[in-house]
Amino acid sequence: MTTTLLIAVVVAALAVLAAQFLRRQEPEPPTQTPWTVPAQLDRHDFARPDAPWLVVAFTSATCDACASTATKCEVLASDFVSVQIVDYQTDKDLHKRYGIDAVPTVVIADADGVVQRDFVGPPNATDLWGAMAEVRQPGSIPPPEAHTHGLGSVH
Repeated sequence: MTTTLLIAVVVAALAVLAAQFLRRQEPEPPTQTPWTVPAQLDRHDFARPDAPWLVVAFTSATCDACASTATKCEVLASDFVSVQIVDYQTDKDLHKRYGIDAVPTVVIADADGVVQRDFVGPPNATDLWGAMAEVRQPGSIPPPEAHTHGLGSVH
């Protein structure tokens, strides 16, 4: 009987080791983006719907990074680029309409309202300004695979 018990323990131990080995070989699931970013904006929801480009920074007064993000975006304003800061406390309806669930979220949309680039979280100025330059004049910066940090999501 002790031989049978010993064999059962060894078989059980081997089964546990085999299960752990097989679990280690399973590929990790791909990273999922948990935040909502609109793919399309109604340009009439924002100032200067006739401008060729629109930069919208969805922010909140309770967000520490939002003020600096807004400042970085405001520098992009020109005759060709309309910039709008949409604060959650004063413009909740726009946050809800576009499903914004993280701030700061910055989107760059074309004349038709199609979002061409987006940033969830505070972008650095170089990436934000580079993304704006690239959408306005494609090829003005090296392609994303030529460097290690991104220019926001590409749609």
